[in-house]
Amino acid sequence: MQQPISRRTFIDTTARGAAAAGLVPGGLLAGADTVRADDPALAIARWMNPADEAEAIQEEAIRLTEAAVAAMGGMNRFVSRGETVFIKPNIGWDRAPHLAACTNPDVVATLVRLCFEAGAGTVRVADYPCNDQRRTYLRSGIQPAAEAEGAEVFFLDRRKFRPMETGGEHLPQWPIYVDYVEADKRINVPIAKHHGFSRLTLAIKNLMGMLGDPRERIHQNLGPAMADVEKFMPSDLVIIDAIRVMIANGPTGGSTADVERRDQVIAATDSVAADAYATTLFGLEAGSIGTTRAGEALGLGTSDFESLNPVRLDVA
Repeated sequence: MQQPISRRTFIDTTARGAAAAGLVPGGLLAGADTVRADDPALAIARWMNPADEAEAIQEEAIRLTEAAVAAMGGMNRFVSRGETVFIKPNIGWDRAPHLAACTNPDVVATLVRLCFEAGAGTVRVADYPCNDQRRTYLRSGIQPAAEAEGAEVFFLDRRKFRPMETGGEHLPQWPIYVDYVEADKRINVPIAKHHGFSRLTLAIKNLMGMLGDPRERIHQNLGPAMADVEKFMPSDLVIIDAIRVMIANGPTGGSTADVERRDQVIAATDSVAADAYATTLFGLEAGSIGTTRAGEALGLGTSDFESLNPVRLDVA
């Protein structure tokens, strides 16, 4: 068994340097020297002309993602030339995009393109699916869409889950995927959907896809445990796909009866605020999800998303 490695060890051996040691004001990780006081922490892009045709939804996903990132100050705010960016969508289930079990593939592909346009040297896309990865990567549409934009889409190597000391009270040690921790920048891209155990799965819970087994044990204390994970490896940028959302029978779904349109993409540097806003799209109170409450209690962000003066865009 490998000995757990501390966060300090990773900080000392990666390009993230001292900026990775913690959150800077406003909840933004890394690149603090480039952050302006007026950089927004939350942006919400809403599509004003929803249509059912596949091509129309593809255009919606692309334009909403572009608008949300632009409202945050553009991808250049987050990605510098030559950096390795790890994009972590939800690719957990053997479901087609219209069933809203996995992140919209065009949201992911657009982020890949924007990262390269900002000068990224490498963009990597991966997840640790619950279903067979050979099927989820293709059926979700994420692998072909991301590869078409030049991303490295790969299956996780189980040998790269290494025990790490998170410094957290509730999940002090766990196997975590090395490449994700070591990436220069991390973009967390969940889909907003119902979850039978946690009510919803959003940005903070989406990080479970970078954790090794036995993951089922984490559900025993899910909120505080995942808040510890978020604190250990906070996202540089969160993009929540709320174009199609699963309102019931999550996390797997399987029927269009479980899916409704919200036609929004949420961008944030504050995972707590992003999750809090996304929660309201399901008719729930902003701070009612366990992972959100735990993240706020740990000082990782605020569920009072309106206090961040979010940028709201209507995209036609």
